[in-house]
Amino acid sequence: MTLLSRRGAMGAGLGLLGSSAAFAQAAQQMSIATGTTGGVYYPLGGALANYLTRGIPGLSATAEVTAGSTANFQLLGASRAQLVFGQVDAAVDSVRGAGPFRGRMVPTRAIAVLYTNRMHIVTTADRNIRTVADLKGKRVSTGAPASATELFARRVIEAAGLDIAKDFRGVERLSPAESTNAIRDGKIDAYFFVSGVPTSAVTDLAATPGTTLVMIDHADLVGNIVREHGPVYFAETIPAGTYPGQTAPNQQLSVANILGMRADVPAELVRQILTVLWANREDWARVHSAARDFTLAQQKTAAAGVPWHPAAEAYWKGAGANLV
Repeated sequence: MTLLSRRGAMGAGLGLLGSSAAFAQAAQQMSIATGTTGGVYYPLGGALANYLTRGIPGLSATAEVTAGSTANFQLLGASRAQLVFGQVDAAVDSVRGAGPFRGRMVPTRAIAVLYTNRMHIVTTADRNIRTVADLKGKRVSTGAPASATELFARRVIEAAGLDIAKDFRGVERLSPAESTNAIRDGKIDAYFFVSGVPTSAVTDLAATPGTTLVMIDHADLVGNIVREHGPVYFAETIPAGTYPGQTAPNQQLSVANILGMRADVPAELVRQILTVLWANREDWARVHSAARDFTLAQQKTAAAGVPWHPAAEAYWKGAGANLV
């Protein structure tokens, strides 16, 4: 699979046109689809809602708790959210009508590339799990239903040569906070969570008295996963010390995040959103350190994965990004 071409995605988007009336209403009420409370999307989305409400006359924006990226793009397709946080892998699937979108194409357009989401495969030292292969026969959580974690986790499991239907003693679909509690309670042995770093759910587990956090390396799977799903994934490192008691760097796989809107959003609304967000970028980085990576250099067409909204493309070019 390759990243979507602009022409191909535009053609797919024509299959699901939105209502102009929905976006007339969005000029007064804007729902921002974020993620679970244990991740990074939600605090950043809450701050973004405040910036937009203060900065765009007549607009009231609200950050909504959701399961995550896949659910967010489904909400976008149904015009139940006007602005969404999401991973590029889920965005690509949404425009193609692939995977969990089951032939229902969403006219997703990128308006900004944010930060990198890093896959965490989390366990504790007492479980004696050191590799992805060691997960065989264990109880795992692959993330909340309709989350980007679930999408990415299943692809990692497949890339490792494991069968999710046969090779685990149990498979749960829990949010990151629920997964942390389940490990503490002895109900699961490991969990997957893709997020910016640090993320509160993993920090909470690592800070639990008597617990030694273990982060499972899996960057060696990059070739397998890219061959099957395209170059939306890449190897990175979570540095040692990112989480309490984390003494070694974690070699893991990552994917970019975008802010997405529908192709039929009025250009002026996109321009206003980006103007307000860019003006507040330093404050946004104080809300969560992941937002430090919201820079001009990040605004790359290849990183976005799906086509730009034309107004966003014009905005970033005007701001000095080369978008190559």
